[in-house]
Amino acid sequence: MELTRLTSRPPGPVRGRGAASNAVGRYESLKREAFDDGWDTLSEVPAPLRTQLDIDRSRKVIAYNQSPDIPFDRSLNPYRGCEHGCVYCFARPSHAWFGLSPGLDFESRLFYKPDAPAVLARELRANGYKVAPIAVGANTDAYQPVDRKLALTRQLIEVLAAHRHPLTVITKSSGVERDIDLLAELADANLASVAVSITTLNPELARRMEPRASAPRRRLETVRRLRAAGIPVTVMMAPVIPTLTDPEIEALLGAASQAGANDVRYILLRLPRELTTLFDEWLCTHYPLQRDRVLNNLRDTQGGALYDARWNTRMTGTGPFAEAIAMRFRLAKRRLGFAGVAPLDTNQFGVPEDALSDEPHQYGLLQ
Repeated sequence: MELTRLTSRPPGPVRGRGAASNAVGRYESLKREAFDDGWDTLSEVPAPLRTQLDIDRSRKVIAYNQSPDIPFDRSLNPYRGCEHGCVYCFARPSHAWFGLSPGLDFESRLFYKPDAPAVLARELRANGYKVAPIAVGANTDAYQPVDRKLALTRQLIEVLAAHRHPLTVITKSSGVERDIDLLAELADANLASVAVSITTLNPELARRMEPRASAPRRRLETVRRLRAAGIPVTVMMAPVIPTLTDPEIEALLGAASQAGANDVRYILLRLPRELTTLFDEWLCTHYPLQRDRVLNNLRDTQGGALYDARWNTRMTGTGPFAEAIAMRFRLAKRRLGFAGVAPLDTNQFGVPEDALSDEPHQYGLLQ
């Protein structure tokens, strides 16, 4: 697979994008830096950064994990990279495996899996497959903008529905509403739920931090529409960013309750690998006066570092600041009386009788 890398850009805001730079990944032997060549090139306005798509011919599409920190052991991602451009996205470092940057490349050089529905069907029919709820879009959002055209996510849900397989969709996009018909039918059989990520209620902060995701008000409306269709919804405050978003905990949970959410959860900001530099650049670009306070409070939750990767602590942090966040979240959740989401049913799973071939057209696969 031949890839054309973006040229290096000096750190700074890029219209419609989250990252402020495009440094090479950690596996590259050569690095690129922007410099002044005497022709005032650094002062030139860069050309608009357009999204490019490449095909990912993965042999498997179900990814398994053994992490005790997350409530599912398998996930399904039709895309690599994410056009939403969330600056804090923990999946950004994975783009280094492609020789691409976890910065701007991650949100503009995307990979899609046109064979994913057929591959998923084969994996579900494999001898010895043991059913458990599968998380759709756990790594990168399954309803990011390119899915409007490709519709891969709906095709995957159709495969899961045909096999009566339980699933949870994780998204911060109103695009999930396109599949309310499928999800409502599955939810009626206790086979589907949705987690909607809402990081902040502040539209200006959201625009800078997650530039191509649905606006906060729009996501709350999505929660209302999903609940009106009988689909269980968990609102995820993910991530909670010390100083920037933690003051909103009570207000955000209140808004989630008013929208009808069944449950709420949170994850503390995580900055693995290149994400440390990318997030720091973003703070310097958009919130320079708050940078030191944000990072110092984050260090207070990570044992003095900017990231602690240990299981059982990496999602919630440690120390007084992290404990205060956990307590505030717990108290607000109790006060608002969220009922919770019931476990999905795993006893209805089965291979449909007409699943006799691996032909792509069987599940409406893109031609």
